[in-house]
Parts: sequence; C-alpha cells; structure tokens
Amino acid sequence: MKIHDKFYINGQWVAPSGTGKISVIDPSTEEVCGEVPSGDNNDVNAAVAAAKEAFKTWGQSSAAERSELLKVLAAKITENMQTIGELCALELGTPIEASVAIHGGMGVGVVSSYVDVPFEMEQEEQLANSVVVKEPIGVCAFITPWNFPLHQIVAKVMPALAAGCTMVLKPSSDTPLTAYYFTELMAEVGFPAGVFNLVTGPGRTVGEAMCTHPDVDLVSLTGSTEAGQRVGQLGAQSVKRVCLELGGKSASVVLDDADVAQAAGSAGGAICMNSGQVCAALSRLIVPRGKQDEAVAAAKAAIESVPVGGAFEKGSVMGPLASKSQLDTVVGYIQKGIDEGATLVTGGTTPPEGRSTGYFVQPTIFCDVRNDMAIAQEEIFGPVLAIIPYDTEEEAIEIANDSVFGLSGAVWSGDEDHAKRVARQIRAGQVTINGADFNLIAPFGGYKQSGNGRELGPHGLTEFIELKSMHL
Repeated sequence: MKIHDKFYINGQWVAPSGTGKISVIDPSTEEVCGEVPSGDNNDVNAAVAAAKEAFKTWGQSSAAERSELLKVLAAKITENMQTIGELCALELGTPIEASVAIHGGMGVGVVSSYVDVPFEMEQEEQLANSVVVKEPIGVCAFITPWNFPLHQIVAKVMPALAAGCTMVLKPSSDTPLTAYYFTELMAEVGFPAGVFNLVTGPGRTVGEAMCTHPDVDLVSLTGSTEAGQRVGQLGAQSVKRVCLELGGKSASVVLDDADVAQAAGSAGGAICMNSGQVCAALSRLIVPRGKQDEAVAAAKAAIESVPVGGAFEKGSVMGPLASKSQLDTVVGYIQKGIDEGATLVTGGTTPPEGRSTGYFVQPTIFCDVRNDMAIAQEEIFGPVLAIIPYDTEEEAIEIANDSVFGLSGAVWSGDEDHAKRVARQIRAGQVTINGADFNLIAPFGGYKQSGNGRELGPHGLTEFIELKSMHL
C-alpha cells in the first residue's frame, strides 16, 4: 500500500495542519491501495502564501530558464512513463498496457510539447505608439479530476510554468497517488521553492478555500458541470479568472456517404476506452435511419469483442469504473435507458460474467434512441453508446447540436470536404473527421456548458497571460 502523510509546500514535504486521511481504493479489487492526508484551510493558506512569495522571482524569470527546467521535467516524465502507467492502473483501473500508453504517453506528450513555449512570452506586438507585452497572471489554483490522473494535471501545470505562474494543485481524492508521484518528479527537477505546491483533500474544503482565497489570481477546474458552476460562483466573488473544462455528450455524425460499418465499429470500440470515463467521449452515434441496422451490427460486434478485466489481468482491454459511486451512476443510466423505451442491443445492468468483485459494468449499446431521452442528453461517463437514427442531414446536425454541451464531435463521410462542411456546423470545441487522431497541441475545450477557455498546445498558454499595453 502506498501511504503519503505530507503535503508539498514551499519546496518541502510538510506535515498537514489536521489529522484527516483519505483512503484510495483499487477499483479492480475494492481493496485500499493507498492513503493521503486530507487538508484544510490552514494548508491552503500556507500553500498559497508560498506560491505568492515565489511569484515575485519566478514571474520575472527568463524564458530560457523556464524552458531548461521544463526540458528536464520532460525527460523525467519520459523515463518514468512505466511507473506512471502502473499507478494509474492501480488507482483508476485502466488495464496496464493501455494505462502506460495512454496515461503515461499523454503525459509525456503534453510535457514535451511545452519545452519551447516559454519563448512565446517574450514576443511583443507594436500597435501604433503602444507595445503590447505578455505577463504571467500570478498564483493559480488547479482542481483536477480522477479520469486522467496525470494528463489533467500537466495540461494545467505545464502552460502555467511556461508562462511564469506559480500554483497550488488539488488532485481528485479518488486518484491522488499519481499526483504525488508527479510532485516527487517536480521536486527532483529543482523548480524554485513555492513555484509548485500540492495539497490533497475534499473539494468542499480544500477546493473551495482555493477558489475564495484573495491571493489566488486564477482557478482552473476540470470536472462536472455542477462543480464548474460552484467554482464559477466562488471565483466571481473576487473576480478571479476562472477556466472550466467540463462535461460532454458528444455526437458522432455518420453521413449517408460514409462507410457506416467502419464508423459504427470505431464508435463501439472507442466508448470502452478508459471505461468510457472520457469527457470528450463520442457517446451519441447519429446514423441514417435506413442504415441503423448496419450500424448496430458493427457497433455490437466491436463492443462485444472488448475483453473486460482487472487492471493487471493479462488480456484486459477495458477495466472497471473508477469507484462504487461511478458504477452506481452508470448502472442507473442503463436502467433509465431501458425504462425510457430505448432498445437494449447488448450489455445491461448486471456485472460482466464472473465479476462479483470490482466496479465492473458491461459495455452497453442502445439503439432507437430519441435525442430527448436522458441517455442522449446527460453525461453518463461510462461505456454506454446511444445510437440515434435520422432522416435528413439537416436533422442530423440539429440532433448533434441539441445539447447543453459542446465539447467534441465527429463527422464521417466518404468526401472530406463534405465532412468539413458539416463539421463547421457542429457547435463543439473540436470535431474529428473520419477517425483522425487526437492532437495534443491543438486547443482543447468546449462550447456552451462544456466550459470556457482552452487547454493544450500554444493556445493553452493564453489562459495564464495578462496583456499589458505600454504607450510610448
């Protein structure tokens, strides 16, 4: 069992203010696999004070200094990709091979992509008699989720470091072990004391204390829409900059000229990635009504070929859900889909065969789904695919946009220009065409209730920049 009993504040591992503990549960076995301290307002105050003091010098550091440290960190993450994958497998439940490739690999990709980004801060713009310069916003508070324990941390930490900001991180209480390991690597790199600080604890205490602290200049949250609303309300009290990456109910639109079997097969396999616990998951498959049977057959074949098992079991492709509460939520939505009258194609509310221990759920497909059903409108955050038929292309686009969310989307077509024309009409922050790869340096974020702001790549830097006009 991995036990941590200190916070990382001002370059030191320090004892917490209180005595509270958080147990970390292995979702594959339901056994306790770790323990971390539960912080309070005093811990947050100490971490923010350290970050505020460190900003006086780190905020004035050169791009070359920051770039050099980021280069060392990138090497550290790369060297320890296997360990990162193992920790994510342990506390999240992602099968080990996928965990190393996805959780470790995405971490490597994001960290490496920011090595040269600090030099963006030195670019100036001349506007008539004014020079516009970029400056770091200051002290940042980061609240990260459990579904991508490293990626969601570095997506915030890296651009903040590149800009010259200092920070306090509060990772999810469900998956804090990866955050502790990342902190150990940060300490080895040798960033100045106070630049990066780690405090764990519940959102209602540690998270809210960070959001309301007068010396925090920016709060960045990745989480549910409800959490985003709360953070937005708290941050508004002191007019902080609030960056929110929230939920999604993303649609994959299969046009009439597409290879329906390919698109549906891709959707069936993709919804199982990370057990469906992906904010940008393409959980709605919108298909021509006359081709729904073909889509159902292809998606069913794909999803039923996915082996479900524990994170460290050989051959597992989809692991358990992250927690008992998440399992209850997903099973509840599957039952709701049945009750609403959608056709259950495969899966259901019972655990996979032979899985009496662990938070396992069957990968599930519904067809004949109406877009007003709860399983088409609400984020399930599990391996549940809703297939929705349409009659006209205009109706398909309308269905895709008929959502409070707008995080991602997809279009499939035999004609790329046709796909791009439709993609431009989908109100989402990113749209994948014909199964293209995810791009770690393209801006990531959503429209509508999927949040505000953008993460990743050079565009991710903009969240952490203040613009200053100097009139000459």
